[in-house]
This record gives sequence, C-alpha cells and structure tokens, in this order.
Amino acid sequence: MNDALSDLASYCIDFSTASSEVLKDLERETHLKTLAPQMISGPLQGRWLAMISHMIRPRRILEIGTFTGYTAINLALGLQDGGILHTIEANRELEYLIRKYISAAQLDEKVVLHIGKAENVLPELPGPFDLVFIDAGKNDNALHYDLVFEKVKPGGFILVDNVLWSGKVVHKRQDKDTAVIHQFNEKVNRDPRVENLILPIRDGLMMVRKM
Repeated sequence: MNDALSDLASYCIDFSTASSEVLKDLERETHLKTLAPQMISGPLQGRWLAMISHMIRPRRILEIGTFTGYTAINLALGLQDGGILHTIEANRELEYLIRKYISAAQLDEKVVLHIGKAENVLPELPGPFDLVFIDAGKNDNALHYDLVFEKVKPGGFILVDNVLWSGKVVHKRQDKDTAVIHQFNEKVNRDPRVENLILPIRDGLMMVRKM
C-alpha cells in the first residue's frame, strides 16, 4: 500500500466508529501469538462487515476461515435475536484463541465453532444461510463457493475476501496464486444466478447476491 492509500485508510479508521476493547485486545494478541497476523481483517474491514451484518439482519451466518475470530465477532453483531453464526477453522492450534475472544465478546450462545476442513464440515451444516463469508485458502475459493451456494437462501449474500490480491489481479503476467484468484473472479462474474460487486476495501471484497 502506497503512502497516500495508507493515509486514507488511517483517516477512514479515525473517522469511523471505534472497535470494541475486546476486538482491540484480540488484534494485539493475534500480532503477538500468530505467525501471519496480517491475515486479521483489522478495524476498517471489521467495521464494514459489522455494518453489512446490521443491514441484512441475518438469522444464520456461515463463515469459512475463522483465523482468530475477529470477523466472526464483527459479523455476529448484526444477528437477529436467536440468530446463529457457524464458523469453520482448519487450524486446531487457533481454537484456544478463538474461544477465548468469542467468550470475552459474550457471544458463546451465538457463535458455533467447527474445527476441521470446510469440505468435511459443510455437508453436515444444514441451510439456509442469509450471509456467508469466505476467507480461507484462496485456492479453495471456487470449491467453497460451489459447496455453499445451494445452502444460501434466494436473496442471500456471499462475501469473499482477498479477491484483488495486493492488486496483482490486474497484471498481465500472473503467478499461480494470482491466476487462481482471477479465475475465481471470472467464475463469479459469469454466474447467471448472481449479481456481484468487487469493492477495493483492504485486499478486495467480492459481494455476491444470489438471485
């Protein structure tokens, strides 16, 4: 991110509602105790996800890729009374951190954590879901999209993170990871069952509305 964009991002954060102390603590601990802390969404994207969830008022949310729980907490803020968020994380070593902060956010009754690979967990989760957030291995975006699609209710939303891949998707010569992400973006854009929009928030967010 160049200096101008970094300054703009900081400005946006400064003039947006502040994250809760629980989320600030989680962000700090993520940087202290994980090998790839840059994977955390951070305050700007986190507030955007919370805002979207409040707008949709979902009863059921599915998240693929929990990491340390930052996005799960933000998304759960917009749940209807009695609503549930199911979140799937493949890395068992992160379970203690996720559960610690889900509890600190007083969301134990609203967030259900599943440890395992999404392709193994998803068949056991009944739909329909009002909102799905895909933020796991980028090579698996297309697989996860296909696995969840029939579980999303008509008019429901799928959000996919990191679809701009540091801007490399516009390069004519692409490495393997970038090419996979570009192919996924093409797949969604050609899907006649949806409307889609890519937003340049952080590393790119794809919004998909099932028709």
